Amino acid sequence: MSNAIEIEAKALVSLEDYRKLTQKFKDFPRYMQTNYYIDTEDRLLSKSGIALRIREKSGHFELTLKTPLSQGKLEKNTPISINEFAALRDFNEFPKGDTARFLTMLDFDVTSLRILTSLSTERIDIEYEGGLLSIDRNVYSGITDYEVEFEYNNLAGAEARLKQLLEENGIPAVFSKVTKTHRAMAAIGK
Repeated sequence: MSNAIEIEAKALVSLEDYRKLTQKFKDFPRYMQTNYYIDTEDRLLSKSGIALRIREKSGHFELTLKTPLSQGKLEKNTPISINEFAALRDFNEFPKGDTARFLTMLDFDVTSLRILTSLSTERIDIEYEGGLLSIDRNVYSGITDYEVEFEYNNLAGAEARLKQLLEENGIPAVFSKVTKTHRAMAAIGK
């Protein structure tokens, strides 16, 4: 299991503005990833401010638990096998290991965890201004949206750099605190 602190600024943008940015960064490769969001049917993790997902990227699967910090989120990442993913997807068997132990310590019943929905992202990643810029096209529950994220070592710096990039390209700098997890869950009424 690896731990990281995620600090990022993000903005939802229009299709036209997304196209401006993808044209500006057209020489960077795109890749696909799918996030499978996990919670109990009555959203006990979400109600506690916790997000849980499995990310599938290039045939690899990673279980990620996100818990809130005063600035950003603590991410606990654990690689899992395709068989562990399939057992959760098909039989609601949560993978054994550190994440299951951690959730159990917090009094969550891991046997009640389910994959509730998914979101697929076509992403461009760019090392930019000392951080990581991601330009995303997201598809979930028949909805497509466009998002720009900038990960940096502090939130004020992330917002300043993202605002500058957006304004330089004639794009309104309207930051969003609504995560992919929340948008995907809201789309299914969870």
